[in-house]
Amino acid sequence: MKKVLLILAICFSFAGLFAQSKPDALVLYRQGNYAEAIKICEQEITTNPRNIDSYCVLCWSLVRNRQYAEGELRANEARKLAPADVRLMEILAEAKYYQGKNNEALEMFRTYIASAPSNAARIGNAYYYMGEIYIRQGKYQHADISMTTAVYTEPLVDIWWTRCGYAREMAGSYATALEAYSKALELKASNADAARGKERVAARLR
Repeated sequence: MKKVLLILAICFSFAGLFAQSKPDALVLYRQGNYAEAIKICEQEITTNPRNIDSYCVLCWSLVRNRQYAEGELRANEARKLAPADVRLMEILAEAKYYQGKNNEALEMFRTYIASAPSNAARIGNAYYYMGEIYIRQGKYQHADISMTTAVYTEPLVDIWWTRCGYAREMAGSYATALEAYSKALELKASNADAARGKERVAARLR
């Protein structure tokens, strides 16, 4: 009996070591090793074609690795398996955004916002990207609303405050643009875009 228990203990020990040594795609993604994360996810999907978690990490990694068209393709592929997965909605919207598919990206970001919990991790990002699309389209009041929602959701991102200031400036709302640029500089004093924006709108208000 003792010999059996010893053998089992050794087996479990080796199993634990194997599990520890197995690469984790999500860890690799968070470390910025996108190419390796993509490779691991592809292997996992080959083993289990319905592994939605692997698809999500794969798509995140593809987009961060600037493989936008492939990210869109694989996200659409995954959504056939899990159409209600909000992670796939959001990353698909990003993939479309980076390819300049503005209307398609907007629609997908709206779908994500309507489907995700209000405290979902990427809600702020979705509003930020929507704001950037509206800036591209010259719809500055729409951009102001989206950017304002983004900075309300995540108030510590200086770049978002800068872009919020820009949207307000382009909409002619100089006083509130000044507030946004000032907030960006509070968060990061070396933000040159915010400093220039603040100078421009301050001159308008004199």
